[in-house]
Amino acid sequence: MFFTSVVLLCLAVLLAWPVPLLLARAQWPSRAPGTALVLWQAIALAGGLSMIGAFVTYGLIPFGPNLLTALRELVRHLFDGTLPDDANLGHIFALCIAVLFTGHLLLNLALTIARTERQRNRHLSLVNLLSAPMPGRPDTRVLDHPAPVAYCLPGMTRSVTVLSEGLVSLLDAEQLKGVIAHERAHLRQQHHLVLVAFKSWHSALPWFPIANRAETAVGLLVEMLADDQARRVVDDTTLATAIALVASEGADRPDGSTLEHLHAGDTAEGVVGSRIQRLLSPRPPLSNTARVAVLVVSVALLLVPTLLLIVI
Repeated sequence: MFFTSVVLLCLAVLLAWPVPLLLARAQWPSRAPGTALVLWQAIALAGGLSMIGAFVTYGLIPFGPNLLTALRELVRHLFDGTLPDDANLGHIFALCIAVLFTGHLLLNLALTIARTERQRNRHLSLVNLLSAPMPGRPDTRVLDHPAPVAYCLPGMTRSVTVLSEGLVSLLDAEQLKGVIAHERAHLRQQHHLVLVAFKSWHSALPWFPIANRAETAVGLLVEMLADDQARRVVDDTTLATAIALVASEGADRPDGSTLEHLHAGDTAEGVVGSRIQRLLSPRPPLSNTARVAVLVVSVALLLVPTLLLIVI
C-alpha cells in the first residue's frame, strides 16, 4: 500500500494548493457558476479524502496488503494489545494523524452547523418580533429600518426573506422584484448548505490560505447563481442597478452614476463589482462540451481516491 499512499499524498497536495489556486484565478466560472460550484465541492471532498487516505494507507502497511484486510488486522491487534513485527513509530504516527485530522474536520463541521443554526434561530425570532409581513408575500418580512437591507433566513421548517423599509422605499417595483427573486433563489437552491461546509473548512484550517480563497470563491458563485435566477424575472440592467444601490447604501445618485461608480471603482474586484460587471458586460455561457468536461473531471476527482482506497 506504499504506492497508494504516495499517489494519494501527491493528489492531496495538488488539490490543496495549485488546483484551487488556478480555479480561483480562472475567468470561466462566472460563465457557468453552477458547474464551477460542483468542481469546488469535488476538489474539497477529494482533497480531504486523499489526505486522510494517504495517512491511513501508510499507517496500515504493516497490517495487510490492502485496506480491508489491513483494517481487520488492525482491529484484531487492538483487541489483542499487540502490533505487527514490522510496525514502527512512523506507521502509528500516521494512523494517529489520520484519526485526529478526520475528527478535527468532522467536529468543526458539527460545531459550525450547530453555531450557525443557533444564530439563525435567534435572528429569526428577532425578525418575527421586529418586522411585519409584506402585503401579498407572507414569507417576506419588512423591518422598520432606514438602511437598504435584503437577505434570507433559511430554516428547518420555515424560511423567510427579510427586507428593510429603506430598501423598499429606495428601489422601484422592478428592482425590488429582482432582489426578492435573488433571495428566493438562495432559499430554493439551498445555498446555505454549501456555504456552511466551506465555512467549516475555513474554520478548521484558518491558517490555510486556500481555505479562505475557496470560501470567498464559493460565496461569489452562489451570488451569481441567485443572480441568474433573478435575471429570469427582470432585465440585467435593472438587477445591476438594484445591486449597486443596495451596496452603496442608497447613495444619493439615482441617475445611474452609482452603478457606474461601482462598476469601475474600488469594488470592481469584490463580490459586488464582479456581479455588476457580469450583468453589464455579459460573456457567452460556457459551452455544453466544456460543462460536461468539467463535470467529468469533478466525478473523476471523487472516484480516483475512492478507487485507490478500495481496489488497491
